[in-house]
Amino acid sequence: MVQRLLRQGLFATVLLYFFLLVVLPIVSVYQKGLSNGIAAFWSSIANPMAWEAVLLTLKLALLATLFNAVLGTVIAWVLVRYRFPGRRLLNSLVDLPFALPTAVGGLIILLLLGPQSFAGQLAARFGLEIVFQAPAIVIAMIFVTFPFVIRTLQPLLEELDPAEEEAAHTLGAGRARTFFGIVFPAIRPGLLAGAMLAFSRALAEFGAVVLVAGNIPGKTLLASVYVFGQIESGNPEAAAAVSVLLLTLSLVILWSIALTQKRRDAV
Repeated sequence: MVQRLLRQGLFATVLLYFFLLVVLPIVSVYQKGLSNGIAAFWSSIANPMAWEAVLLTLKLALLATLFNAVLGTVIAWVLVRYRFPGRRLLNSLVDLPFALPTAVGGLIILLLLGPQSFAGQLAARFGLEIVFQAPAIVIAMIFVTFPFVIRTLQPLLEELDPAEEEAAHTLGAGRARTFFGIVFPAIRPGLLAGAMLAFSRALAEFGAVVLVAGNIPGKTLLASVYVFGQIESGNPEAAAAVSVLLLTLSLVILWSIALTQKRRDAV
């Protein structure tokens, strides 16, 4: 009887926690975004400045995700398959973006690539500007989403039986053919899940990009910065409308990840 009450109490606590911290905020965003009706919602979304901010965010987030997918796969492979001095330190530094405030990450990028930095001055000699342009935004997105692909692939690579790779080498397959023929099919679900998580995270990033992004619509104005600007301007409905769009995209991505993992477990 006591165990049953304890189990029910824990279950009720989890449900309450989930409702207060997940369900209620999501419902509140949708309620605010649709408070003036569907017509007003679509009008806010169709605003050229808002639409350009969303499209730019999608494009830059996709670039950052592709970069992390390639680099994350390489780093995960090195951390799992090789032993070298400093490996543990490198493995712990992978999680730095999780522990570091994103605003600090943006400040680091600003200091390293800003107009007063060596890299910024070198780029200026060639007529280039890094900070307050798209390249700095992509770098900020890469920084905050860096661990997702690596941490998703590491367990899969550790569980992979090296006997199949050795057999492929014995039959004359090269490293590239072995990787894409044996290793890649095994890690593909994890790579896809990690990439989608990174993409979803990049869509909503604010702390890191606000310090290195500008406010030029279609060029440097991101959706998160646009939402912040609308709130500052006393237009929360428009901010909520764009937030609804981003939130819906994130939920679709999360559901896709869950479906991918379910299919993987079924296999």
